[in-house]
Amino acid sequence: MNTTFDTAPRFERALRIRFAHCDPAGIVFFPQYLVMFNGLVEDWFTEGLGVSYAELLGPRRVGLPIVRLECDFSAISRMGDDVVLGLSIARLGRSSLTLELDCRAGEQLRVASRQVLVATSLETHRPIAFPPDVRNALAAFAPLP
Repeated sequence: MNTTFDTAPRFERALRIRFAHCDPAGIVFFPQYLVMFNGLVEDWFTEGLGVSYAELLGPRRVGLPIVRLECDFSAISRMGDDVVLGLSIARLGRSSLTLELDCRAGEQLRVASRQVLVATSLETHRPIAFPPDVRNALAAFAPLP
């Protein structure tokens, strides 16, 4: 699923799998990966792009809902595993953004996800163009043509 590793910058974050991530079988309950990926996106905006995610949604009233989601689950993760979550931009449009995200333990791919996010007005819940500062920050992470 991930095709932009060699052409776009990556944002990564180390994470230890916790009890709260796991189901009674002792492995990560698959929807928890989406929670982890959402946290990664928030950290990327704030730390990687320099655009406060809290301010974007709060005072600026710009939402970023996921409108399309694909996931491939390749291997399990257990409590105590140290993994790395990563993301890169596959495509940047006027109001949409396609991200490729993954969870790895060393070289082992655990989960790969492709998500399409759309900038929306939180007043009208309709698509809007990315604000110029956000677009410029995203462009620095976009794949080379």
